[in-house]
Amino acid sequence: MGNHLKTKYLTQLGYTNNQLRSLVVNIFTRHFKHSGVEEQWDLLARIKEEPEAFIADPLTSKIAMAFTAKPQAKKLAYDLLEEHAPLKVYGGKEIEEQALKQMKLATSLPVSVQAALLPDAHSGYGLPIGGVLATENVVIPYGVGMDIGCRMALSILDAGELYLKRYDYKLKQALRDFTHFGMEGGLAFRQEHEVLDSPLFKTSSLLKPLHAKAVRQLGSSGSGNHFVEFGEISLHGENSLGLEPKKYLALLSHSGSRGLGAAITMHFTKIAMDTCKLPRQAQQLAWLDLQTEAGQAYWQHMNFAGEYAQACHDRIHANLLRSLGLETLARVENHHNFAWKDTLPDGREVIIHRKGATPAHAGELGIIPGSMCTPAYLVRGSGRHSSLFSASHGAGRAMSRQKAKNSMTPSALKKMLLKAGVELIGGSVEENPSAYKDIDNVMRAQRDLVTIEGSFQPRLVRMNKE
Repeated sequence: MGNHLKTKYLTQLGYTNNQLRSLVVNIFTRHFKHSGVEEQWDLLARIKEEPEAFIADPLTSKIAMAFTAKPQAKKLAYDLLEEHAPLKVYGGKEIEEQALKQMKLATSLPVSVQAALLPDAHSGYGLPIGGVLATENVVIPYGVGMDIGCRMALSILDAGELYLKRYDYKLKQALRDFTHFGMEGGLAFRQEHEVLDSPLFKTSSLLKPLHAKAVRQLGSSGSGNHFVEFGEISLHGENSLGLEPKKYLALLSHSGSRGLGAAITMHFTKIAMDTCKLPRQAQQLAWLDLQTEAGQAYWQHMNFAGEYAQACHDRIHANLLRSLGLETLARVENHHNFAWKDTLPDGREVIIHRKGATPAHAGELGIIPGSMCTPAYLVRGSGRHSSLFSASHGAGRAMSRQKAKNSMTPSALKKMLLKAGVELIGGSVEENPSAYKDIDNVMRAQRDLVTIEGSFQPRLVRMNKE
């Protein structure tokens, strides 16, 4: 049937069961092979939305029957538990009380199994940033956060550290020409990626009107602490990438799913709050049961937002490296605002929410950034159950953006950058290095969670000017 009936696209249409997907492929291969791609997708979408209309048709009845007994959402009220789920705190002395309070509240949910608070933690909405929560068969939209699939991507390049000095102007010009930041804008030229052809843009009433914006924002970055930067990475001996231990030119980016992820979070958070009644102080932690239609729909849309975020990084790296004629020797990337299905050592299947946390299963590679003047670390996970196989996603904020703005002048920031050998394109005092915790203290607090395999030093940093 071709690539349009791939498992991931059937899943995006709501065909989440393995047996059902196999049934669809078999039936459509035999009976609908002469239909066009659009016709096939439209038919599959209609069967899912109106299964009763297709029960009588012998060609579609078996598919339709899979959707006729879907569980319906019920308005249920829940109390918080006095006995909290286990919580492990890393770097406790550096964590603000409000973040700890938020995490303890999350562990009192009746669906919570285990939690961890990482050393970069600070307060957020729903879960604190740097919070990790395992739940039983439910997903909490605000446990993932607004910027679904926010992630890091590192490309180690076929050039040495001298490239930075020799081609400084060329690198800066590429950052200006091939990156774009901010809420609305996009690149001056259209981006192509298979993610834009997802059938979800046709079948999801939420995503359909967002397609034009997704096209415009593809390959761009958000505001705040999102960045694209060139620097030098020093790899340690016997690193997991199998590369020679020396300094390389590298490209590092940090951004997420743009307006797409925010729209998904707001839509499904409202559904969660309408169907899962919690005490007022915990209402933002309302969840969706994954056995319900709404839960399955959120999971489908969340995963798609992750694919879109990855596509944005794909285009950022491809555009920059093509313009410079550079090749990638190795690529490391990871989400840090997402939910995953996982299994605990005792065999329990759980949903692990990482809101500002890096996946760190045994042997899993990740990137943990500091600030525009301090190193980012290439790390290998240790697979610690106590942290739910997680590590910090960065240094973490030491002060609010307003406080950072009030405590630093543009001229003082320029002096700080000059001393560190960093040039900033765009950016603002709100993201100045003193607004963040000491990355090396954060790394020491989680030395049992990850092993450092290399350090990346930023040199040319591109951010949004706020």
